[in-house]
Amino acid sequence: MSTGLAHQISDAIKAAMRAHDSTRLGTLRLLQAAIKQKAVDERVEPDEAAILAIIEKQVKQRRESIAAFDSAGRAESAAQERAELDILKEFLPQGAAPEEIAAALDAAFAQAADQGLQGGAAMGAIMGQLKKTLAGRADMAEVSAQVRARLNG
Repeated sequence: MSTGLAHQISDAIKAAMRAHDSTRLGTLRLLQAAIKQKAVDERVEPDEAAILAIIEKQVKQRRESIAAFDSAGRAESAAQERAELDILKEFLPQGAAPEEIAAALDAAFAQAADQGLQGGAAMGAIMGQLKKTLAGRADMAEVSAQVRARLNG
């Protein structure tokens, strides 16, 4: 873990240990373990993009857990997941503005139209383009819903 983001996470773990913040420490240790697991699995040191992808995956997992806990009436568990989600979001880049997301959508749709893509192929190409453009800066589930609505609309 030699990248800047990896060092940030490592420093945050040390700070959480000093502060005796068990929620923060646990969340960051799970994140660090996921990063190390990727390094072991792929036998390559993860770069910034790979670490961001891991963080995004963990954010998505927390959001899904929050929804599940809320629907099951488990407010305490949902609150724990929200706390972990807030910690993970600290390591994501600044969120994209709605105007930036709209511009990225327009560009991706224009590129797909230039290639003559329609339906599922267009969806895949557009989402691939948007993932590169908006990685870590937008909720890709919401972006996907916007793309789907625009393709069907």
